[in-house]
Amino acid sequence: MGFGQSPVTTPSLFLFWSANRYMEEQDREVDREGIKKAVKEIILAIGEDLTRPGLEDTPARIAEMYGELFSGLGKDPVAELSTSFEEGHREMVVLKGIPFYSLCEHHFLPFFGTADVGYIPSGSILGLSKVARALEVLARRPQVQERLTTQLADAMMRAVSPVGVAVVVEAEHLCMIMRGVKKPGSNIITSAMRGRFEEDPSVREEFFLMLKRS
Repeated sequence: MGFGQSPVTTPSLFLFWSANRYMEEQDREVDREGIKKAVKEIILAIGEDLTRPGLEDTPARIAEMYGELFSGLGKDPVAELSTSFEEGHREMVVLKGIPFYSLCEHHFLPFFGTADVGYIPSGSILGLSKVARALEVLARRPQVQERLTTQLADAMMRAVSPVGVAVVVEAEHLCMIMRGVKKPGSNIITSAMRGRFEEDPSVREEFFLMLKRS
């Protein structure tokens, strides 16, 4: 293999490499002791009493919580999408209203909402729960909504090489509700279109029509 040449030459090898890398990296954990120490410093910096009953266990609780909320760091969402089935189905598949919760990397405040996902298989169909798992991997890390949307679309394209992928994410951001402009009820909508969804307006229209169905 020449210098700079990718070790992945086929989709199957790529998925094998992704799954192995996922197995190696999934045991990574945040530095809980480091988080506890940092939270203690924050509590003192805001002028609170670290020894009072309501706060004395807060650093440990936050460290445990961050271990869960940032569990997607070091994981590859493509590995979650590696289970597929050869069914020969080549029509549009749409998953509506997949819930997610994430933390905005700018203020570490939550943003949360739903993702609508559509794809056109090129023969291989995805296990439906796998798309939700990939979304969760991407959401459980410091994020911005625009990147989350793009990363999910790109992960699906890499995993099964579909004819096209569409992702629409709608979310509320507490950084807009609790602080700053303080505008409750303001939802942000982002989209990412790949393949036929990007190239063919009629395909996009079919996708959005399917989303409108109750």
